[in-house]
Amino acid sequence: MSRTTRLFQLMDALRGYRRPVTAARLAEQLGVSERTIYRDIQTLCSLGAPLEGAAGVGYRLKTGFFLPPLMFNMDELEALVLGARWVRGQGDAALAAAAQTALARIAAATPKDLRDDMAETSLWVPLGMERQPVEEQHVGPVREAIRYQHRLRIGYCDEHGQPSERMVWPFALAFFEGKRLLAAWCELRAGFRHFRIDRIATVETTRERYPTRRHELLASWRREHNIRPDS
Repeated sequence: MSRTTRLFQLMDALRGYRRPVTAARLAEQLGVSERTIYRDIQTLCSLGAPLEGAAGVGYRLKTGFFLPPLMFNMDELEALVLGARWVRGQGDAALAAAAQTALARIAAATPKDLRDDMAETSLWVPLGMERQPVEEQHVGPVREAIRYQHRLRIGYCDEHGQPSERMVWPFALAFFEGKRLLAAWCELRAGFRHFRIDRIATVETTRERYPTRRHELLASWRREHNIRPDS
């Protein structure tokens, strides 16, 4: 691997972290030594890359920095196309349209037109899995409430058919095949609860921000359920 290629890979790796990441973590990710990471960080800084941090603390690429378009290898291209095809069948029309738009923008932004390569990718989501009977009308409002950290009032029926009304603080939505699972703080139960979207009868957005930041709820939920941050 040339040094130039390695520097580009290091910049690409740094772009994937919102918070400072240690040289040890970067070295493990890129398959090089920590000494190499430290040297490459110094090189990038001398070239004007907007990096923040220090040895022993971690490094972060400043927000707003734009990397020039890079070519995708075939594994990366196939991952993008397969991901978009999976999203297309998940019962959320807005996400499906966004996935297709994102692929088109990626194809247009690369030095080589990748539209033909994308069209010829032979990785598909089985047709039987592309449209599952989910309550699509509730996915959009739930995603919006998560994005803006709004309290959400839902009418819910549990596995025994027992109805209840809940005020929840939604912070995560898991997409399984044919099912959507909302993770939220439930005011009624004063704790974390999981709600299947197909069991939600009504959704009412309050437009009121809940008092705890979403990332704090997510971190607490992960600790309570022993879920690693990179899961």
